[in-house]
Amino acid sequence: MAEVESPGLTSGESAKPALSTVEETYKARDVEGWLDLHFYRPIGFRLARFFAFLRLTPSTVSLLGGGIGIAAGHFYYYPDLRLNLIGMALQVAGNAFDNADGQLARLTNQASLVGAVVDGFADYLVFLSIYVHIALRYIAEGGSHAIWLLAIAAGISHAVQSMVADFYRDGYLYFAARKPRGKMDSAHEARGAYEGISWRETSKKLAMRAYLNYVQPQEALVPKLRQLHKSFHGGVPEWLTREYRQSCRPLLKWGRLLATNSRMFLLFMFLLLARPHWFFWSEITLFNFVLIFLLLRHEGIYGRLLSMGPQNGAATLRRGMS
Repeated sequence: MAEVESPGLTSGESAKPALSTVEETYKARDVEGWLDLHFYRPIGFRLARFFAFLRLTPSTVSLLGGGIGIAAGHFYYYPDLRLNLIGMALQVAGNAFDNADGQLARLTNQASLVGAVVDGFADYLVFLSIYVHIALRYIAEGGSHAIWLLAIAAGISHAVQSMVADFYRDGYLYFAARKPRGKMDSAHEARGAYEGISWRETSKKLAMRAYLNYVQPQEALVPKLRQLHKSFHGGVPEWLTREYRQSCRPLLKWGRLLATNSRMFLLFMFLLLARPHWFFWSEITLFNFVLIFLLLRHEGIYGRLLSMGPQNGAATLRRGMS
């Protein structure tokens, strides 16, 4: 349900100079959508600078945005378009805060595992509020209580779709963008880190447990990406960066369909049509079709890159340069 940025297995990072431009707070331009680049990121950057002035932490901003989003879900309960429009405005504002928390973390170098988990948890609560209020509205309007089964199926689909989309994004940041913040921690590494944390550090221990629970399904759903990372754990060679970017970049636009902006667009459209429960059907049909397409295409690409191997890949690069 949420988009969780891989934070790595540390609780924070060493001090670095503050970032001064909005582009420096991007994960990477390739993985940012049009609406993010032209609306949410500029607004989020201004909010991040304001929150930095107030000395708010990214986790505090995550919780504030989550509270706004939860309130938005309540306004979707009423079959009144004016109230629904208030909910839409609140959800857009909450999503701006959701962008700002990550930008604040990168702006002030406060990226942490606990912060990433709080951000993801807040996102889950927002969509939980939306799903529950839409289902309650359907029942209040005379619909069957079986809507809860549809809502649960949609919620599970949403969670799986987001996990896979996040994993693909992290893979692109690591292999193709080669960003310093591009991290791909394995479940084995996460488990080792979890076992090494004392319960005296309760918040960090619980955050690592939540992170481990997130990474394990990702590896199960996209096994060849984990194999690729394991094969090149010591570093990403130039030939692999080139091949990965060339093969996976065209699929980024499909992955962005599984992100929050696409869901909000469909949800708003169904609210305007006074059929918000149709949003559940889009989750278990349209978005799952996109998920299956991405799974098949990416696994084929990863299989090809694995078959090339370090030596074959280097030879391919030399042939391309000759």
